[in-house]
Amino acid sequence: MDRVVGTVVRGLRGPIINRGDNIEQIVVDTVLNAAKIEGFSIDDRDIVTITESVVARAQENYATIDDISDDIKSKFADDTIGVIFPILSRNRFATCLRGIARGAKSITLMLSYPSDEVGNHLVDIDELDIKGVNPWTDVLTEAEFREHFGYKKHTFTGVDYIEYYKSLIEAEGATCQIIFSNNPKTILDYTKSVLACDIHTRFRTKRVLNANGAEKVFDLADILSESINGCGCNYAYGLLGSNKATEDSVKLFPNDCQPLVDNIQAKIKKATGKTVEVMIYGDGAFKDPVGKIWELADPVVSPGYTAGLDGTPNEVKLKYLADNNFSHLRGDELKQAISAYIGNKEDDLVGKMEAQGTTPRKLTDLIGSLSDLTSGSGDKGTPMIYIKGYFDNYTK
Repeated sequence: MDRVVGTVVRGLRGPIINRGDNIEQIVVDTVLNAAKIEGFSIDDRDIVTITESVVARAQENYATIDDISDDIKSKFADDTIGVIFPILSRNRFATCLRGIARGAKSITLMLSYPSDEVGNHLVDIDELDIKGVNPWTDVLTEAEFREHFGYKKHTFTGVDYIEYYKSLIEAEGATCQIIFSNNPKTILDYTKSVLACDIHTRFRTKRVLNANGAEKVFDLADILSESINGCGCNYAYGLLGSNKATEDSVKLFPNDCQPLVDNIQAKIKKATGKTVEVMIYGDGAFKDPVGKIWELADPVVSPGYTAGLDGTPNEVKLKYLADNNFSHLRGDELKQAISAYIGNKEDDLVGKMEAQGTTPRKLTDLIGSLSDLTSGSGDKGTPMIYIKGYFDNYTK
């Protein structure tokens, strides 16, 4: 009988992960138990993914507002700090901002507009056209922004982030001036000491600042890139990828992910004889068509994955083959012809017409998005995902 199901994705329910738990063993036990209870086989090239949140929690990778404050003081002393291009997020940045403000005496907060880096809008872009404002050239003060656009609340959260961020800074005892610009060089008219808070564009931002007279330039990856006061840290990403844990602390992105995924792979291999691929995932890399928000607020989709997940898909487009190469065939003849074509496809299809419309993104970005959408961000209770058949094609 022909196989009638392709890729199958299962969200696995495991225990609530606490600080200090053995996450490796918990993942292995959860996978083996789910396979036994649900009656699915564990096969070579199946995929196990684990959300970064439970990994970081098991690693006890936390830091407080005071830890952030102390690192800010050590880097900026009493300088006015230009805090530029932060994303608009209570979960991702607000707690970090409190720590930054606690370590500063004065902050000039420069917000990009009409939206932040990941698509959270301060104002609809159509309103810029109506008001004749050019976001690539025009620098606005807070008063000018309000005069043009009034008081706007975020589509999903109902928060006026201009007012909210200013109140957080002032509550920590720092003075706050807010400006709006998309040019990193603008901040240098206000201060030469800058903390770049953008995520995926931070390297360009720092390069532009350093080339135009900035005296101190750090980004969020430089803050808590090593332990302060014995707190958690992230060696590669600092505060990037952090989330609010409590009102006064953040959970950081996990460390040492490569040995973790390799060890989980080895333990499942020992238990089953099968080589499954393993990865840790954070935010998926996709965009919401309504809110216009690009989901990826983490520095990478996957901070660690086994070797079999390296690379990009190498696929042909079935509908292209059916409409072009084999348009004269029907039924079993068409099926056999397409199966034979797939079985003999080239190892590298980049630039081939038969591959147009496929998705040449990194496997880890695709699988991370699939996992993130499956586990969700709320109360599903499935921080581990088991994926079967991802690497199969029409011939399997």
